[in-house]
Amino acid sequence: MTAAPTDDLEPPRSRASARRRGHPVAQSLQEYGRGIAGGLLFSLPLLYTGEIWRAGELLPPERLLLGLGGVFVLLLGYNRYVGLRQDASPLEVVLDSVEELGLGLLLSAALLVLLGRIGADMAGPEILGKVLVGGLAVAIGVSVGTAQLGGGDDEDSGMAGERGDLSFVGQMALSLCGAVLVAANIAPTEEIPEIGGTLPEWALLGLTGVTLAVGALVLHFSDFVNTSRPGGRARVAVLSGSLASYVAAIVASVALLWFFDRFAGCDLRACLAQVIVLGLPTAIGASAGRLLLQAR
Repeated sequence: MTAAPTDDLEPPRSRASARRRGHPVAQSLQEYGRGIAGGLLFSLPLLYTGEIWRAGELLPPERLLLGLGGVFVLLLGYNRYVGLRQDASPLEVVLDSVEELGLGLLLSAALLVLLGRIGADMAGPEILGKVLVGGLAVAIGVSVGTAQLGGGDDEDSGMAGERGDLSFVGQMALSLCGAVLVAANIAPTEEIPEIGGTLPEWALLGLTGVTLAVGALVLHFSDFVNTSRPGGRARVAVLSGSLASYVAAIVASVALLWFFDRFAGCDLRACLAQVIVLGLPTAIGASAGRLLLQAR
C-alpha cells in the first residue's frame, strides 16, 4: 500500500505559499494581525514625533529611496534567518518582505491621516515623504511582529533551525533590525546633536565603555545562562558577541543619522560624538535583536 501524499499536511512556509496552496484564509489574516500589532507596538512613537514629519517634508527623494532599499534589505535578512522555515525559497522570502514593507507603508499612511499629519490639501511629494519616513520603521515592526507574536510556532524558525544557531550574517541581521527599531525613534530628534555637542571627550569615552558593558551584560545573562560551555569559551563568546553587537550598533547609528541629515554642517568631532551618543540605544536594540530568536 502506498503512503498517502503528505503535501496537504505540511504547514505553509509563508503567507504567499499559504495562498498558493489553498490553505484557509484565516491563517494569513492571523499573520497580518500579528504584523499590524508588531508595527504599532514597535513603531507607533515614531509617528507621533514632529521631527519625523519634518524629515518627510525636507529629505530629498534619493535619500528616501535609499532608506526604502535599506529597510527592504533588513526585511530580507530578518525573514531569511528568523521569519520563515529553513527550507523557505528565496522567492518566498522576497514575497513576504514585499508584503511587510507594503503593510508598513499602508499603516503609516493610515495613522498619519488619522493624526491629521497628511491631507488632501498637501502636495504629493510631501505626503509621500511623510509616509515613507514613517513606514520604514513600521515595516520592520510588522516583520518582527509577524514572526515573534506567533506563539512559538517551531515551523517558522528560519535558517536558525530548532537549536537557534545563527551564522554571523544572521546575527548581524537580527542586531541591525533591533538597533533600527529602538533608535529610529531617537535619531531624528534635536537632542542627539545637542548632547553630542556638550559632552567632553572623557564622557564620550565613558559612554562607549558603558555601551559595550551593557551589550556584554545582555548577552551574558541570555545566551549563556544554564549552558554547559566551559567558562573560558563563554567569556570569549560574550566578548566577541558584544563587539559584534557594538559594530552593528555603530553601523545603524551612522546610517540613521545620515538618513535624517544630522551630519550636515558638522565637523568630524561633532559627527563622531553623535554616533557615540546614539550608540547606547542602538547597542541595546542590537543586543535585544540577537535574542529575538530565543524568545520563540
